[in-house]
Amino acid sequence: MIARMAERVIAACDGASKGNPGPAGWAWVIGDDGGTATRWAAGPLGTATNNVAELTALERLLEATDPAVPAEIRMDSQYAMKAVTTWLPGWKRKGWKTAAGKPVANQELVMRIDELLAGRSVEFRYVPAHQVDGDPLNDFADRAASQAATLQEPAGSALDSPVPPPSPDTPRPGGTRRRTNGSPAKSASSATRGRTARASARTLNAKFPGRCRCGRSYAAGEPIAKNADGWGHPACRSGADGEA
Repeated sequence: MIARMAERVIAACDGASKGNPGPAGWAWVIGDDGGTATRWAAGPLGTATNNVAELTALERLLEATDPAVPAEIRMDSQYAMKAVTTWLPGWKRKGWKTAAGKPVANQELVMRIDELLAGRSVEFRYVPAHQVDGDPLNDFADRAASQAATLQEPAGSALDSPVPPPSPDTPRPGGTRRRTNGSPAKSASSATRGRTARASARTLNAKFPGRCRCGRSYAAGEPIAKNADGWGHPACRSGADGEA
């Protein structure tokens, strides 16, 4: 457990899955009031979904911080935030069932997070990912989780690991994105419009069963569409998260 901070913990956590499901990783970072990272950790998850990676990142952060110290936790996953701030009370009342009477997705992780949150003062703050002037701690956690997913190796300040490299998905000032080959990409707005148009137009039948960003699973042969977090139900590609 990290050393107790005097007044409150300012932190961010993030998860990544290269394929959803695919090689996945988690990361958390603690910073100062100016947004500078002071302590961080990241680790591999093997093959997992984005949602599992996001929830694992939150679980590891809560395990690594003093429960007696109030915390502000910044996240870019609406699923993970809604799971613990909006849907969790209803799931518990229903015996860990969804509104449709189905078992809660990723139940063990959600239950563990519920235990870790008991008696703690935690403020969750949603921050958009991959912004030119976005939250620096969220950006750090995003980069660390992505690196852990790709390399499948643990990293962090306790291991004297170097700071994770810039993300190719984060636009640079001027409207271009960083690419690994060094060439500029399309402007953020045009790239986003292009991805949105392609996602809206493409729906296909799943070759394998999987899990949507909303937390509900889909079966092989069921229609799926591309959304911001991977493949899932066509109704979820607009970005609205329904209760899982």
